[in-house]
Amino acid sequence: MHAHAQPHDHEHLDGRESGQFHGERGDKRYTVAIALNLSFVIVEAAAGVYANSTALFSDAAHNLSDVLGLALASGAAWLAQQGASEQRTYGYSKATVLAALANALALVAVSGGILWEAVLRLLHPEATQPLFVMVTAAMGVVVNGATAMLFVAGRKEDVNVRGAFLHMMSDAGISAAVIVAGATIWLTGWRWVDPVVSIAVVLVILWTTWDLLKESLDLAMDAAPAHIDVTAVRRYLAEQPGVTAVHDLHVWAMGATKPALTAHLVRPEGGDDVFLATLADGISHRFGIGHVTLQIECAQREDCVDC
Repeated sequence: MHAHAQPHDHEHLDGRESGQFHGERGDKRYTVAIALNLSFVIVEAAAGVYANSTALFSDAAHNLSDVLGLALASGAAWLAQQGASEQRTYGYSKATVLAALANALALVAVSGGILWEAVLRLLHPEATQPLFVMVTAAMGVVVNGATAMLFVAGRKEDVNVRGAFLHMMSDAGISAAVIVAGATIWLTGWRWVDPVVSIAVVLVILWTTWDLLKESLDLAMDAAPAHIDVTAVRRYLAEQPGVTAVHDLHVWAMGATKPALTAHLVRPEGGDDVFLATLADGISHRFGIGHVTLQIECAQREDCVDC
């Protein structure tokens, strides 16, 4: 990290200059996932209409929302790689957070539509073709499970990748539930099982989406990332040699995986490059914050002309 002396003892430690950040990758995972799932959406929707299955058709609608979500995630990952400009000084890193938020909201909206249709079918049950339903749903388990495995890497660090992974895993679970529904209807003739399974699936979707929605909302509103203890950061800064006070401390995320920090430190003797470089390195290793901007403020003394 490089320290740059600025007027009034401002010292800037820019994580981008150190190569600390590894930008969100716009790799081929999204392209493969979109192609696989879009193809299956077409097959499953046609099968749902043919088999007269609400659960199957609802699963297809849910898969379609995931295709749109993956397209958003892919576009956001590409935008995040674009450099900063005079107008957008942070670049497009925040695009990954906005994509994750849109992904979560889309899933909630689609769940509402599934719930409505399932309730109508529960009130007025209709005949289905259970064997056809089971075969199609089994294909869904394979397709969605394979797609989810594409996003195993990076899901803990990147909320956007985690959103894609959760979508695919929830789809695989939904397809498995549809298989159970088809088998039950085939063995018992209970038509109400189809809409009941749909309702149960909606509840599972909403439960798995809540954390993603909450975290992406927090990051969109520049809240501190959940894994960073701001109180501990403040205490660490205050314990540095010569620091008498810490104020205007802010911690937020410039993107899904790019935490940043700004703070004012009161230090009577000022801050040289060694002090700043050591402090920035400590913040990076201790808290995982790579983009650090510090302003050193001198005590009000006659020999501190720059304060």
